[in-house]
Amino acid sequence: MQIILLHPRFTKARSLTLTFKHLLLVALVFVSAVLTCSALLYYLTLSHAVEWHLPLIQNLLVTSKAGEAGLKDRYVKENLTAMAVKLGEMQAQMMRLDALGERVQGLSGVKPEEFNFKEKPGRGGIETTPASGTSVDSAEQQRGGAPNLGIVEFQRALATLALDIEHRTDYMNVVETTLMFDKIRSKMLPTVQPVSVTYNASGFGWRFDPFTGRSAFHEGIDFPAPVGTPIIAAAGGVVIAAEFHHEFGNMLEIDHGNDIVTRYAHASKLLSKVGDIVQRGQHVADIGSTGRSTGAHLHFEVMVKGTHQDPHKFLVAGADQAKAAALSNK
Repeated sequence: MQIILLHPRFTKARSLTLTFKHLLLVALVFVSAVLTCSALLYYLTLSHAVEWHLPLIQNLLVTSKAGEAGLKDRYVKENLTAMAVKLGEMQAQMMRLDALGERVQGLSGVKPEEFNFKEKPGRGGIETTPASGTSVDSAEQQRGGAPNLGIVEFQRALATLALDIEHRTDYMNVVETTLMFDKIRSKMLPTVQPVSVTYNASGFGWRFDPFTGRSAFHEGIDFPAPVGTPIIAAAGGVVIAAEFHHEFGNMLEIDHGNDIVTRYAHASKLLSKVGDIVQRGQHVADIGSTGRSTGAHLHFEVMVKGTHQDPHKFLVAGADQAKAAALSNK
């Protein structure tokens, strides 16, 4: 495009040539000016709508704010619903843990009244139906419904749920400690027969001494077997004596804790020394006929707080436990 300019002051006509770039630049400037004016007008209208009393603008603002509030409220409700459903699932799992705890409590011997959570209603903000053992909200969830909890109720439910978890953690720790202690204590009792023979030649109690021919108290039980027959530890413990005794010959004593000590006498060979930690059923010596003995055998004693007890009672208890364990595994 070419524009010719005429004026009395001009000595000759002047021409101005406009290219496509010039036209595009003018159009951009015009559009920018329109947009700037529109934005400025929009800002002034919205910011001063109340002062200028513009009903239409005020209604639009109220509607817009209401829509945003509705969307936020809907978002919060949806998230609360999802979290409440998860809360119901967690409480249902805690009820299953309560049932498991009751069964384990019977094995550990912990008093039921010390950890009776079922007599504390209303925990977690959701009541429990005694018949079904599931929460009301869990039942609603299974039917396709959703629990109706507000923010305050949900925060209260989380706080009580955290307290419940802490209580159950303490409970499980007590049960675990009790069961572990019982397990360790049972392994420390001399209930394993020290020699794999089915007959003991001389029992615990009064008998005729084969050397003097007089009545004497026999403080253990005897297991006759060939020389070299393995002798095993009746329970785990620490060797406190491994020596030659003028009456017991080669003698081994094991301390099992709780003031329980076992003695293995007349051995031909001792395989453990003082201070050794032996395991239940470990090979500790071999049968012999050393010391005051009339033949190859093991003289086995059990002492509790220094007093001799009948070893047969411990071995019978161990056999009964083995039978019960075998039956339970079937």
